Amino acid sequence: MTEGLLISAPRSGSGKTVLTLGLMRAFARRGLRVAGAKNGPDYIDPAFHAAATGRVSLNLDTWAMGPGLIGGLASLATTDCDLLICEGSMGLFDGVAAPPRASGSSADLAATLGLPVLLVLDVSGQSQTAAAIAKGCDTLDPGVRIGGVILNRVAGDRHRRLAADAIEAIGLKVVGALPRSTTLVLPERHLGLVQAEETVGLDAMLDAIADFVAMHVDLDAVQALARPLAHATPGSDASALPPPAQRIAVARDAAFSFLYPHILQGWRAAGAEFLFFSPLADEPPPADADLCWLPGGYPELHAGRLAAAGTFRDGLRRFADKKPIHGECGGYMVLGETLIDADGVTHRMAGLLGASSSFAKRKMHLGYRDVTLEADCSLGVKSARLRGHEFHYATGFDGAIPDLPFAMAADAQGNPPAPSGTRRGLVTGSFFHVVAMRT
Repeated sequence: MTEGLLISAPRSGSGKTVLTLGLMRAFARRGLRVAGAKNGPDYIDPAFHAAATGRVSLNLDTWAMGPGLIGGLASLATTDCDLLICEGSMGLFDGVAAPPRASGSSADLAATLGLPVLLVLDVSGQSQTAAAIAKGCDTLDPGVRIGGVILNRVAGDRHRRLAADAIEAIGLKVVGALPRSTTLVLPERHLGLVQAEETVGLDAMLDAIADFVAMHVDLDAVQALARPLAHATPGSDASALPPPAQRIAVARDAAFSFLYPHILQGWRAAGAEFLFFSPLADEPPPADADLCWLPGGYPELHAGRLAAAGTFRDGLRRFADKKPIHGECGGYMVLGETLIDADGVTHRMAGLLGASSSFAKRKMHLGYRDVTLEADCSLGVKSARLRGHEFHYATGFDGAIPDLPFAMAADAQGNPPAPSGTRRGLVTGSFFHVVAMRT
């Protein structure tokens, strides 16, 4: 049975991602079959996991997914695998107000799957106080077990000994101490890390990170912390969303890259076929597809090229005359009238929906969404409920003739539902990213 562990920290910015990637690559170089997973909604980290391990990394989310789906996806992720390394999100206990084990926190996922937590502590600016933080993480939730601790940003041997001795005195094992490093930093942009496929020299960088981690972490001790996964039953249902069509044209390039692997795998397992095309290469959606899906991504970084891609836009309009199109976030922006980039330049988009979007004044929209569809569409029938999230910096605004709403969306804070996205004819779009159908 596959064993696993979850890497978390008391807060964001503690070094989880670099440690996760280093451990993944280091164990893979030892000959282990390593699988990755990511707690919560995140497109970018799983792509780095896949580069480090050579396997698809799946998202697991206790707010958006029920225990059965989480178990099914965990089983799928660990097929023919020796070790699962799951990267947490934010701080260990950070989530939303929700029933027990459904907050979306890393702690809830660890408890659901029985994964011990490898706790990363950024000890810069402290020493023995790190033990108090570790003890709090270890005792706050009886269902969450801290298996071991790794110190990060250690200033020197004396600093390491002070922090490690205090932590081990409360009964927790320190299995590594990473010194401060300014060279092993992954490039970032406004939604997080620069995408894996855009990171120059990624493979060499992953090897360098693995070398660094292997030098300062007891890999044998880390592997010994792993435990068999609970509720990961082979054959469990891993379908988060029924396929919207048999033959699905999917935009895929640097502008359209945010489509969750578990969604694609579920559609493929249900018999759907994918026809990938590149709007940036001015390719239209294949005419023999039954539906066109425009995922999220970074169209704002490529707005000029998309505006000049006449063959793509004309093909999209012809497709919309007879067959459905759906756009998520970035895809939604491209379906609208215009996109204003960060420099204030207005770019003409497909015009299949009336809304426009602007990055001239950035405003972050972030959080879970519980969505109810307003009409039958490619994602389901009227009144079907979906769970997912928004994460973008664009401001959306209606055109001269507003379209009908795509859905009503409630957040996780209990605010009243509000219209989300728009629809016109066979075309739908929204800033909402679907994670799973609500059951």
